[in-house]
Amino acid sequence: MLMRLGLLASIAWIVSLQNNLFEAFGRGFSGRDLILLGGGLFLIYKAVKEMHEQLEGPHEETASAGKVVRHNFAGIIAQIMVLDIVFSLDSVITAVGMADDIGVMVCAVVLTVAIMLFAAGPIGEFVQKHPTVKMLALSFLLLIGVNLIADGLGFKIPKGYTYFAMGFAVLVELLNLRVRGHKPVELHDTSRNPDAQ
Repeated sequence: MLMRLGLLASIAWIVSLQNNLFEAFGRGFSGRDLILLGGGLFLIYKAVKEMHEQLEGPHEETASAGKVVRHNFAGIIAQIMVLDIVFSLDSVITAVGMADDIGVMVCAVVLTVAIMLFAAGPIGEFVQKHPTVKMLALSFLLLIGVNLIADGLGFKIPKGYTYFAMGFAVLVELLNLRVRGHKPVELHDTSRNPDAQ
Protein backbone atom coordinates (compact mmCIF):
# COMPACT_ATOMS: atom_id res chain seq x y z
CA MET A 1 0.00 0.00 0.00
CA LEU A 2 2.82 2.40 0.91
CA MET A 3 4.53 1.66 -2.40
CA ARG A 4 1.37 2.39 -4.39
CA LEU A 5 0.75 5.58 -2.43
CA GLY A 6 4.37 6.52 -3.18
CA LEU A 7 3.73 5.97 -6.88
CA LEU A 8 0.66 8.20 -6.67
CA ALA A 9 2.69 10.89 -4.91
CA SER A 10 5.16 10.87 -7.80
CA ILE A 11 2.57 11.48 -10.51
CA ALA A 12 4.97 13.61 -12.58
CA TRP A 13 7.48 10.71 -12.69
CA ILE A 14 4.73 8.20 -13.52
CA VAL A 15 3.53 10.33 -16.45
CA SER A 16 7.12 10.73 -17.70
CA LEU A 17 7.46 6.94 -17.92
CA GLN A 18 5.15 7.06 -20.93
CA ASN A 19 7.66 9.14 -22.94
CA ASN A 20 9.77 7.19 -25.46
CA LEU A 21 13.36 6.52 -24.40
CA PHE A 22 14.56 4.90 -27.64
CA GLU A 23 13.31 3.31 -30.85
CA ALA A 24 13.76 -0.29 -31.99
CA PHE A 25 12.00 -2.47 -34.57
CA GLY A 26 10.14 0.54 -35.89
CA ARG A 27 8.51 1.57 -32.59
CA GLY A 28 9.41 3.61 -29.55
CA PHE A 29 9.97 2.07 -26.12
CA SER A 30 9.14 3.98 -22.95
CA GLY A 31 10.13 3.34 -19.34
CA ARG A 32 6.70 1.82 -18.79
CA ASP A 33 7.24 -0.60 -21.68
CA LEU A 34 10.60 -1.72 -20.29
CA ILE A 35 9.12 -2.28 -16.81
CA LEU A 36 6.25 -4.34 -18.27
CA LEU A 37 8.65 -6.40 -20.43
CA GLY A 38 10.97 -7.09 -17.50
CA GLY A 39 8.09 -7.91 -15.17
CA GLY A 40 6.47 -10.24 -17.70
CA LEU A 41 9.69 -12.17 -18.32
CA PHE A 42 10.35 -12.42 -14.56
CA LEU A 43 6.80 -13.67 -13.94
CA ILE A 44 7.07 -16.35 -16.64
CA TYR A 45 10.45 -17.49 -15.27
CA LYS A 46 9.13 -17.74 -11.69
CA ALA A 47 5.95 -19.57 -12.74
CA VAL A 48 7.78 -22.14 -14.90
CA LYS A 49 10.41 -22.70 -12.18
CA GLU A 50 7.71 -23.23 -9.53
CA MET A 51 5.76 -25.61 -11.80
CA HIS A 52 8.90 -27.65 -12.40
CA GLU A 53 9.72 -27.88 -8.68
CA GLN A 54 6.15 -28.79 -7.74
CA LEU A 55 5.94 -31.58 -10.33
CA GLU A 56 9.53 -32.84 -10.55
CA GLY A 57 10.83 -31.96 -7.09
CA PRO A 58 13.87 -29.83 -6.22
CA HIS A 59 17.05 -29.95 -8.29
CA GLU A 60 18.94 -33.26 -8.00
CA GLU A 61 22.03 -31.72 -6.41
CA THR A 62 19.94 -30.05 -3.71
CA ALA A 63 17.91 -33.19 -3.05
CA SER A 64 20.93 -35.51 -2.93
CA ALA A 65 22.73 -33.25 -0.49
CA GLY A 66 19.71 -33.50 1.81
CA LYS A 67 19.76 -29.79 2.48
CA VAL A 68 16.74 -27.57 2.95
CA VAL A 69 16.76 -24.67 0.52
CA ARG A 70 16.37 -21.61 2.68
CA HIS A 71 15.19 -18.61 0.73
CA ASN A 72 16.78 -15.31 1.54
CA PHE A 73 14.13 -13.18 3.27
CA ALA A 74 15.43 -9.94 1.76
CA GLY A 75 15.45 -11.55 -1.71
CA ILE A 76 11.83 -12.65 -1.37
CA ILE A 77 10.73 -9.19 -0.21
CA ALA A 78 12.62 -7.61 -3.14
CA GLN A 79 10.85 -9.93 -5.62
CA ILE A 80 7.46 -9.07 -4.14
CA MET A 81 8.24 -5.36 -4.35
CA VAL A 82 9.36 -5.61 -7.99
CA LEU A 83 6.22 -7.49 -8.99
CA ASP A 84 4.05 -5.08 -7.02
CA ILE A 85 5.56 -2.13 -8.89
CA VAL A 86 4.91 -3.88 -12.22
CA PHE A 87 1.28 -4.61 -11.35
CA SER A 88 0.72 -1.21 -9.73
CA LEU A 89 2.15 0.79 -12.60
CA ASP A 90 -0.73 0.36 -15.03
CA SER A 91 -3.41 0.84 -12.38
CA VAL A 92 -1.76 4.02 -11.12
CA ILE A 93 -1.43 5.39 -14.68
CA THR A 94 -5.11 4.59 -15.23
CA ALA A 95 -6.08 6.26 -11.96
CA VAL A 96 -4.11 9.39 -12.91
CA GLY A 97 -5.97 9.51 -16.21
CA MET A 98 -9.41 8.95 -14.68
CA ALA A 99 -9.38 11.11 -11.54
CA ASP A 100 -8.19 14.65 -10.90
CA ASP A 101 -8.40 14.53 -7.11
CA ILE A 102 -5.47 12.70 -5.52
CA GLY A 103 -7.58 12.10 -2.40
CA VAL A 104 -9.95 9.92 -4.43
CA MET A 105 -7.01 7.94 -5.81
CA VAL A 106 -5.52 7.44 -2.31
CA CYS A 107 -8.88 6.18 -0.96
CA ALA A 108 -9.16 3.74 -3.89
CA VAL A 109 -5.66 2.36 -3.25
CA VAL A 110 -6.25 1.93 0.50
CA LEU A 111 -9.59 0.19 -0.14
CA THR A 112 -8.20 -2.27 -2.70
CA VAL A 113 -5.20 -3.17 -0.51
CA ALA A 114 -7.55 -3.78 2.46
CA ILE A 115 -9.69 -6.12 0.32
CA MET A 116 -6.56 -7.98 -0.84
CA LEU A 117 -5.34 -8.40 2.76
CA PHE A 118 -8.61 -9.98 3.88
CA ALA A 119 -8.92 -12.23 0.81
CA ALA A 120 -5.28 -13.36 0.54
CA GLY A 121 -5.33 -15.72 3.55
CA PRO A 122 -8.38 -17.85 2.70
CA ILE A 123 -7.50 -17.98 -1.01
CA GLY A 124 -3.89 -18.96 -0.23
CA GLU A 125 -5.00 -21.78 2.11
CA PHE A 126 -7.48 -23.09 -0.47
CA VAL A 127 -4.82 -23.11 -3.20
CA GLN A 128 -2.32 -24.94 -0.93
CA LYS A 129 -4.89 -27.66 -0.08
CA HIS A 130 -5.73 -28.37 -3.74
CA PRO A 131 -2.70 -29.13 -5.96
CA THR A 132 -4.61 -28.81 -9.23
CA VAL A 133 -5.78 -25.34 -8.21
CA LYS A 134 -2.17 -24.46 -7.39
CA MET A 135 -1.07 -25.47 -10.91
CA LEU A 136 -3.98 -23.49 -12.35
CA ALA A 137 -2.85 -20.43 -10.37
CA LEU A 138 0.69 -20.84 -11.71
CA SER A 139 -0.69 -21.08 -15.25
CA PHE A 140 -2.51 -17.80 -14.61
CA LEU A 141 0.86 -16.25 -13.75
CA LEU A 142 2.14 -17.45 -17.14
CA LEU A 143 -0.89 -15.91 -18.85
CA ILE A 144 -0.41 -12.60 -17.03
CA GLY A 145 3.31 -12.65 -17.89
CA VAL A 146 2.51 -13.07 -21.59
CA ASN A 147 -0.02 -10.21 -21.34
CA LEU A 148 2.59 -7.94 -19.73
CA ILE A 149 5.14 -8.74 -22.46
CA ALA A 150 2.57 -8.15 -25.20
CA ASP A 151 1.59 -4.82 -23.62
CA GLY A 152 5.25 -3.82 -23.34
CA LEU A 153 5.72 -4.59 -27.05
CA GLY A 154 2.68 -2.50 -27.98
CA PHE A 155 0.19 -5.32 -28.61
CA LYS A 156 -2.99 -4.51 -26.70
CA ILE A 157 -4.73 -7.72 -25.63
CA PRO A 158 -8.20 -6.77 -24.35
CA LYS A 159 -8.28 -7.60 -20.64
CA GLY A 160 -11.76 -9.05 -21.06
CA TYR A 161 -10.31 -11.99 -23.01
CA THR A 162 -7.83 -12.74 -20.23
CA TYR A 163 -10.46 -12.44 -17.48
CA PHE A 164 -12.86 -14.66 -19.42
CA ALA A 165 -10.20 -17.36 -19.93
CA MET A 166 -9.26 -17.27 -16.25
CA GLY A 167 -12.87 -17.26 -15.09
CA PHE A 168 -13.78 -20.18 -17.36
CA ALA A 169 -10.76 -22.18 -16.15
CA VAL A 170 -11.72 -21.54 -12.50
CA LEU A 171 -15.31 -22.64 -13.18
CA VAL A 172 -14.12 -25.89 -14.82
CA GLU A 173 -11.73 -26.57 -11.93
CA LEU A 174 -14.47 -25.96 -9.33
CA LEU A 175 -16.68 -28.46 -11.17
CA ASN A 176 -13.77 -30.95 -11.20
CA LEU A 177 -13.20 -30.49 -7.46
CA ARG A 178 -16.89 -31.09 -6.79
CA VAL A 179 -16.96 -34.25 -8.91
CA ARG A 180 -13.68 -35.69 -7.57
CA GLY A 181 -14.16 -34.82 -3.93
CA HIS A 182 -10.57 -35.82 -3.08
CA LYS A 183 -6.99 -34.84 -3.83
CA PRO A 184 -5.87 -36.65 -7.02
CA VAL A 185 -2.15 -35.81 -6.95
CA GLU A 186 0.59 -34.94 -4.48
CA LEU A 187 2.88 -32.11 -5.50
CA HIS A 188 6.37 -31.70 -4.10
CA ASP A 189 6.49 -29.26 -1.19
CA THR A 190 9.72 -27.34 -1.74
CA SER A 191 9.45 -25.70 1.68
CA ARG A 192 10.05 -28.98 3.50
CA ASN A 193 13.17 -31.09 3.87
CA PRO A 194 13.53 -33.48 0.89
CA ASP A 195 14.44 -36.32 3.31
CA ALA A 196 10.99 -36.08 4.90
CA GLN A 197 9.25 -36.88 1.61
